Amino acid sequence: MNLKKLKQKTKNMFSKYLYSLLLIGWFVTIPTFATNDKIQPIKGTFINLAYQDVRNKYMDPQYFDNTDPDMWKAKVRELHDMGIEYLVFMAIANEGQSYYPSKIMPWIYDKKRESPVDAIMDEADRLKMKVFMSIGWAQNQDDDLRKPEIKQRQLDIMKEVASIYGHRPSFYGWYLPVEDCLCPVFAEHAVKAVNELSERARTLTPTKKIMISPYGIYESAFEDPAFEKQLAKLKVDIIAYQDEVGCVREPFPIPNLKKHWKLLRDIHQRLHIELWANCESFTWEGATNDRTSALIPAAFPRLLSQLAIASQAPVDNIISFSVCGIIDSPNTNYHLGQPVWSQKVYNDYKAWRKGDEYWSLFEASLMGRLKNTADTSMSSDRELFDGQLAEENMNDAHWVKFDKGYHEIVVDMKHQKDIQKIFMRLLNYHPGNIGMPLKVYLYLSDQGDSYSLAAVKDAPYFPNTNHDAWIDGIFINQINKNARYLKIAFNAPQPVYIDEIYINPSCEK
Repeated sequence: MNLKKLKQKTKNMFSKYLYSLLLIGWFVTIPTFATNDKIQPIKGTFINLAYQDVRNKYMDPQYFDNTDPDMWKAKVRELHDMGIEYLVFMAIANEGQSYYPSKIMPWIYDKKRESPVDAIMDEADRLKMKVFMSIGWAQNQDDDLRKPEIKQRQLDIMKEVASIYGHRPSFYGWYLPVEDCLCPVFAEHAVKAVNELSERARTLTPTKKIMISPYGIYESAFEDPAFEKQLAKLKVDIIAYQDEVGCVREPFPIPNLKKHWKLLRDIHQRLHIELWANCESFTWEGATNDRTSALIPAAFPRLLSQLAIASQAPVDNIISFSVCGIIDSPNTNYHLGQPVWSQKVYNDYKAWRKGDEYWSLFEASLMGRLKNTADTSMSSDRELFDGQLAEENMNDAHWVKFDKGYHEIVVDMKHQKDIQKIFMRLLNYHPGNIGMPLKVYLYLSDQGDSYSLAAVKDAPYFPNTNHDAWIDGIFINQINKNARYLKIAFNAPQPVYIDEIYINPSCEK
């Protein structure tokens, strides 16, 4: 056999071998998306430039100079320090005035100063962040793209903005403010509006991503073929669904949201559209979903649970409405957000990102990775040590309910053991009169006849409780005492729900 024929035979054999591997791979394909065991952080936030109604009372105060370029540069730096990568302009114009140097409308800011949009873009360029540019508002937050004059003004803004900022390194894509409801499917008029804007964006900036952020997944008909059919028509790269936990579209939104994210994951995998979560970080000072009610920060445990279930789907990325103006650095010179509590959530978020022990255990419990050295044989309160966790729903059967008053939980570890730490999971649901004990007392004993006080722990307190149900935790650490028996005691001013008590918990890798 000559060299040429030998090479050809080898090539044919290799081709058959490769083909066989591909056939095998077809039947044993590993799913593209595996469930995450770590919670994804928030990678993006909306930037809201205009005060529009009382919802902006703290996040963009009415009598605050929200056109100050130095303020916006400072905010971008603070967001970058939190790990934020994406900035999403909610709108760059309002009530016929622009926040950028427009030639088609008057400026809302002092012409002697840099525009807020330029200031944000400058800092984003410097920090290598990514910006989604908006094209709103043509008129105001109630823009109706079915009106020709509104749609035309949006297109005019897009053309102008592309000419001004299209060359910027940070200009990553477009946010199209078509926040229509997916209930039960995305309306045809909304699909048409999105695609008309997308077509112009592709012409002006062919390489830029296009994102929308609709609401209504609580009422979406995921299993109706029309739902996927409507999404398939959309000429977008990213859909960042509002998770609606802050809006409380149902009393206990998180359990259903777990199912919805996984259904959306399957749909998006078929459509090849990026699936992003827009996790709502807020709750309400007054009534829910009311323009006369201010947006205030939700408790971080609630937000962390939202991030957990989005990560488990998994989504491709998590952004939030909103970090900017809801979660605020204590060290800022420009304080936004509800006083004190926006800074509390900031500190909690940063502690979680840095691997604080409490938040690491809390995360592991949300992701099903927290191990317990106690089991059902060690206590008459067996359900507290059975590994069966409840969801954010007061009707979940895995909650162990304690009425108002004094309670003791006794644990027999069967032999002397070094007791280092205890972690308890509880339900915090003020609307259902379910809350935390004020203090938890830990007693230890060698023989089980007499106990000595080993620790006292105050329960965490967060005041923004009017609307939400969330998992909370009590952590007693640095106990470091040897005992066989434990007694956990508390006096409850209202009913207390606990699903699991971990003795010397550890996180599975």
